[in-house]
Amino acid sequence: MSRLKSKELGKMDGEERGRRLAELRAELSKLKAGAARGTLRKEVGQINAVKKNIARMLTVINAQRDETS
Repeated sequence: MSRLKSKELGKMDGEERGRRLAELRAELSKLKAGAARGTLRKEVGQINAVKKNIARMLTVINAQRDETS
């Protein structure tokens, strides 16, 4: 999972951002389940990266929503 850049997120349309956010949340759920089972070793660090990407995505969504209101 690579780091999402705010500029790239700003260029996406609303539908694409929503779809990407859903994908990130599903991936986080999968990683958390694997960590709870104890099957993850190398991927444990990815949980924080996915959380940060979700936060970055929500920040851009909220900023653009505030601009339009």
